[in-house]
This record gives sequence, structure tokens and C-alpha cells, in this order.
Amino acid sequence: MDREIPKEVRQKERKKKIIRYAVTGVVAVVVICVLVSLMRTTVREGDLEFSTVDRGTIEVSVSASGKVVPAFEEIINSPINTRIVEVYKKGGDSVDVGTPILKLDLQSTETEYKKLLDEEQMRKYKLTQLRVNNETTLKDLAMQVKVKEMTLNRMQVELRNERYLDSIGSGTTDKVRQAELSVNVAQLELEQLRQQLANEREVLDAEYKVQELDFSIFRKGLAERKRTLDDARVRSPRKAILTYINNQIGAQVTEGSQIAVISDLSHFKVEGEIADSYGDRVAAGSRAVVKVGSTQLDGVVSSVTPLSKNGVISFTVQLEDDSHSRLRSGLKTDVYVMNAVKEDVLRIANSSYYVGRGEYELFVRTSDNELEKRTVQLGESNFEYVEVLSGLQPGEEVVVSDMNQYRNKNTLKLKD
Repeated sequence: MDREIPKEVRQKERKKKIIRYAVTGVVAVVVICVLVSLMRTTVREGDLEFSTVDRGTIEVSVSASGKVVPAFEEIINSPINTRIVEVYKKGGDSVDVGTPILKLDLQSTETEYKKLLDEEQMRKYKLTQLRVNNETTLKDLAMQVKVKEMTLNRMQVELRNERYLDSIGSGTTDKVRQAELSVNVAQLELEQLRQQLANEREVLDAEYKVQELDFSIFRKGLAERKRTLDDARVRSPRKAILTYINNQIGAQVTEGSQIAVISDLSHFKVEGEIADSYGDRVAAGSRAVVKVGSTQLDGVVSSVTPLSKNGVISFTVQLEDDSHSRLRSGLKTDVYVMNAVKEDVLRIANSSYYVGRGEYELFVRTSDNELEKRTVQLGESNFEYVEVLSGLQPGEEVVVSDMNQYRNKNTLKLKD
């Protein structure tokens, strides 16, 4: 027969069970916390770049791609159809004003030019001959006018004599009338000669001016031919670097084809390209910032192409320091063109995370020294700052470095 367990013993056993269960629960909770802590992703704070949200001004800009090019570049073209005879310089050489670069075959051009010089001399002689002939013709007519004037004077004297004789009864009326008729005819002939002299002078003067103008046009053409011949003796037009030269001796070159390029590699500018959808934000005179690596160079948009080509608008930036040591011809750059100013806006640092206005998921530091993913609305930007429209408060710290590897995490643990 079983004996009844005393009440004190049963209570003692119950207390032991409660204590055992409590200890087990506490241990389980601790183990779970440890496991959760171990499973939580941690990141080193030193590997991250933070930006503190603050209020300030953003000079809004649009970004574009750019390329460093020489501030001055001149293409030398062949002025005639010819061939290359000799090459005196090679690409990369420094050249001064007048330095011979290469030699073209000028034999036929020089022969033609000498023929034109002979023709110039012949035209000059013909012009002189025409002037002398004109002067002789006019002098002959002027002499005929003088002779006719003298004849008229003699006839007028005879008319007076006949009138006198008729008045004293020694002459006749018929002789008087004959003398008057002779005087009238002589006057008409004299007037005709004078008119002929005036007309001939105008005609010969106009003819001489036409020939003189024709000679002037010929001389201008000759001067142009001489300039072409001088240009065919290819020399550097200024002090620069020879960046290209056609060094194929014997090669045929056509008129207008490129045979050399000289550039000033001590001063540079930037040629930028931007999508035509942003074309209204780029205008001549706008301030621009060019980033060459970590170096920032200030400049001004000096010109913008009026037409879009393949969906792209080109523009040129004139740099304030166009001889900076970081500048190299052909170097790729980032260009930021300023087009507006926003005052008193929330902002964070611009970095690789930003690809345009819209919604982003950024990690924000919490009071527990953890990172919490948060949805943030971002607006306009420049090369330094991005406008915060919503989702952040002043003083909060935001991770602005690349966090793509943690895009599936909502929280991250920071460690020193």
C-alpha cells in the first residue's frame, strides 16, 4: 500500500521543476540572442563613407562627358594636286614659325606661275601702249580744234573786211553773204570738233579704265597663285607641336587634303557632350566644373552647337587654368554645367550611388550604432551635393559609398 507524499515534499519538488524550466528558458533565450547576433551582418565602419544631412545651397548642375583637347589646333591642307617629295619633321616635334615641315612637288606649279609673270609684263606693256595711243588721239583732236579756231578767226576778220568794203561802196553784198556763210560753217565745224574731242576723251578714258581694271583682276589672281605657291612650300604658321604629318614620300595628295596638324599642347580646353534632352540646360556663359580624377578645374561654357547629332549636343568649356599639370590631350573627364541655384535645402554628399533624381534605398546610422535601410527621395544635384526631398532629417548620417552587396539586408551592424 502506497504511502502519501507529504505536502512539503511535493512543494519542494514543484519548486525544483519551476527553477529547472526557468533556467532552461533563460539559457534558450541567451542562445537565441547569441545566434541572432552571430547571424547579423556586420560591416567595418572604416570601410564606409558617411555624409551628414545638413541644410545649405545647391548650385544645380547637369553632368556630361568631356575630352581634353588642345586650345589651339590648325590643320594644314595641300593647296594643290601634287605629291610629297621630302619630309623634314615627324609627329611630336616642336616647330617654330616658318619651320619647313615637308616639301611638295612644285615644278609644274612654278612653271605656270612664271608664265603668268610673263603675261603680267605683256599686259603691262599693252596698258602703257593703250595709254600712249589714247593720249596721241586726243592730242590730234585737240590740235584740229585749235586749227579750226584759227581758221574761224581768219574768216571772221575777212567778214569784217567785206562788210567795211561794202559800206564804202568798194565791195558787194554777195561777197558779204559768202563770208558770213563761211563763218557760220566754220563755227559749226568747230563745235563738231569740240564735241568729238569730248566724246573721244570719255570713250578712251572708259576703255583705259576697263583695261586697267582687267589688269588689276589679273594681278590679284597672280597674287593668289603666288600665295598658293608659297603655301605649297609647307612651313609651320606658328610655334606649336606637330601632332600629325603625312610622311609617305611619293604619295599623291589632292588639293584640300590634310597633310599635317599642329597643336598648342601648353594650353587646353574641354569638348563636352550631353544628351539633347538636357540641351536647354547648357548655354554659352554658364559656369562649369571639370573633374580630372580628384582635381577640379573651373571654367565657362564658351560655345554650344545649335544642332543635335545622334541625340547628343556638343559644347566647349574654356578653362580658367588651361595649362594645369593634370591636363593631357585626349584625357577623358567629367563635366558639370551649372544652370540653377537652390537655397536652404536638405542635402547630402554626391557619390557613385546617385544616378539621377528619384527614389533610393540608403543606409542610415541609428542611435544603436547600427545601419538601417530607409527609403529616401532625392532631387537635383551638382558635383558636390544631392538634394534630399524626403526620408532624412538634418544631422542624420547616411552611407554614401557603394552598398550594392547589402541590397537584400534591412539592417547592418557596425564594428570598429
